[in-house]
Amino acid sequence: MTETADDLSAPLGQDKPRRKRRLRLPFTAMQLLAVLLGLFLVAFAGFAIFNKDPLGGEPMTRIAIREPGKAADEKPAASGHGQETKQESKQETKDAPKQAGEQKTVTMIDGSTGTRHDVVIGAGEAADKGEAASASAPPPVMAGIDPKLLEKSRYGMIPVVAGDLKPFNVYAADADRAKAAKMPVVAILIGGLGVGAAKTTDAIMRLPPAVTLAFTPYGADPGKLAERARAQRHEIFLQIPMEPYDFPDNDPGPQTLLTSLTADQNMDRLYWHLSRMQGYAGLTNFMGARFVATEPAMTPIIREAAKRGLGFFDDGSSPRSIASQAAGSAAMPFGKGDIAIDVVPTPAEIDRALSKLEAAARERGVAVGIASALPVSIERVSAWTKTLSDRGILLVPLTTAMLKSKSS
Repeated sequence: MTETADDLSAPLGQDKPRRKRRLRLPFTAMQLLAVLLGLFLVAFAGFAIFNKDPLGGEPMTRIAIREPGKAADEKPAASGHGQETKQESKQETKDAPKQAGEQKTVTMIDGSTGTRHDVVIGAGEAADKGEAASASAPPPVMAGIDPKLLEKSRYGMIPVVAGDLKPFNVYAADADRAKAAKMPVVAILIGGLGVGAAKTTDAIMRLPPAVTLAFTPYGADPGKLAERARAQRHEIFLQIPMEPYDFPDNDPGPQTLLTSLTADQNMDRLYWHLSRMQGYAGLTNFMGARFVATEPAMTPIIREAAKRGLGFFDDGSSPRSIASQAAGSAAMPFGKGDIAIDVVPTPAEIDRALSKLEAAARERGVAVGIASALPVSIERVSAWTKTLSDRGILLVPLTTAMLKSKSS
């Protein structure tokens, strides 16, 4: 056997030095990771099973709610019950937009034309509950209102019959009804007013007095704008927000009348709407395709409006509406929209719809068109009314058209 120099120099009786062995773990890094993950999952499952917090894992926002009269810099008392604090905080966050002094933005959609516009409603108008609404100051009584036709409610003054005097007759705009009985007539109702001062003023000043204006109960001061409309000899109606089929995806606004509420709850909401202004001859639905088609919900509203001497105008957007039958049973003035003028808000389409309205008036003797307060709608309707009499058609207020429809 061949020996190397190293072998000859090594001490006798000793073996060659052995290489050091590396320490090997009984498991791999992946196995260790799996074990740790398993322990974590076991701990998490145990926490979820034995923890009694029903809101565990849900996102929350803690809001300090101070009682009225407390200093702004006063800190709320610390709670020793974490579970109760979570539950209260979640509810307070949900109801936060309804607190006094805040604002709410509502996307309002015209029930007949589909026109959308965002409306910022202040604290008084944004109340969803009767208690919150009653806390706001009642609107002032408008100028030119007969006090005998007003009754005090928890929200403010609402219309009432006084002897032979009814709001429908007293607040109807002047018209040559003898002439209207002998020739075809058309009426125009412009809705969605009161929530924007600029567009409302534009409609009031540019449209002839015979055009009827419908006001929503929202806005900073709808009563002041309604007062201005009456000063320009416009007849006004009040739009009542009612439940559409796709509620709450399409929300008419706070205090909407709902089919899910009792008759007393809807009546309370109706009183809130009635108190927002005065001087209107009647009511009309704002959206509400589901509500006006639901007899148990709609009938009490019609009866109440009739009892208070008002008329009711159905915008015609719901083919299943029972408003006509209910109004007939209550012996109240009633009207229904025939043509939505600005479904397609372009000058050409609006002019085409106005021509259809004329044709309907010649055929039936009376026809009613409805439109929203879009600038293009106001411009085209204003131009159309200037030459209407030359074509043998008489423009009349909505109340006159409603009375003619009833007599024909």
